[in-house]
Amino acid sequence: MKFSKAISLKDLALLTQCEYHGPDHLSVHGINEIHRVVQGDIVFVDHPKYYEKALSSEATVVIIDKDYPCPKNKGLIISPEPFETFNRIAEHFYRNRAITPTDSSLHSKYPGVFFGQNVRIGNRVTIFPGARLLDDTVVGDDVIIGSNTVLGQHAFYYKKKEGQYFALFNCGAVEIANGVEIGANCTIDRGVTDITYLGSGTKIDNLVQIGHDTRIGKNCLFAAQVGIAGCVDIEDGVTLWGQVGCASGVRIGAGAVVLAKSGISKDLPGNATYFGVPCGEMREKFKEMAALKQVSSMLSAKK
Repeated sequence: MKFSKAISLKDLALLTQCEYHGPDHLSVHGINEIHRVVQGDIVFVDHPKYYEKALSSEATVVIIDKDYPCPKNKGLIISPEPFETFNRIAEHFYRNRAITPTDSSLHSKYPGVFFGQNVRIGNRVTIFPGARLLDDTVVGDDVIIGSNTVLGQHAFYYKKKEGQYFALFNCGAVEIANGVEIGANCTIDRGVTDITYLGSGTKIDNLVQIGHDTRIGKNCLFAAQVGIAGCVDIEDGVTLWGQVGCASGVRIGAGAVVLAKSGISKDLPGNATYFGVPCGEMREKFKEMAALKQVSSMLSAKK
């Protein structure tokens, strides 16, 4: 999420009532989680295992749970509870953002559809009854949205503490580019801090789940029951057939095809066909299956 106006490191420390290190007037422009952080953003880290990743990231300010040497050209906010401090900052700026009330004409134009705040709809859009377009959803031109599809559901992002799960405050959005078609009963979660994005010309079948902050390129094709976790990067022209599942933080290269019931757990280069759990190059996977079948036959013959 980008702030409506920049805030200095000193003023950020005053807002959070935390100690800080770094130049007083270091300028901060937004807040983001580690997978989507860019220069000017705030990020948090609360485990030594991830200190280096956060401190060497593009983030301008890092909220950290111990006094630590401040990297050059960065700022540190020292907080005993970085997750909670991050949430307070996100909520503060989100609550103070500009609000665009729902256009009353949308209700008559799209009967049976629910619209939240800050929803924008382009031209020649078809939305079937039962769909729900929640807060901070942007839809381009020539888009089709099926019945009972939900755009902008809260992100599935939690921190476990003392046996309970606590949500990261949601301040992201959903953006659907021109010419996208989304089937019935799909769920596209809002970004937890950034934008969940579907590129122009992409076609989504029924019963598809797309997680927070995932970015999908142009002219992709997803069949029914595909499930995409958060912070996935899918490049242009990717085809995912039925019941493909994808773990978070993965990149799928342009032109890749993943066959049905496959599980993607790591990056896939583009312009190749993949299959299996875990997913691998199709021909290699078929060779493995043939070899296993031969082994099974050999073991049976020895009995």
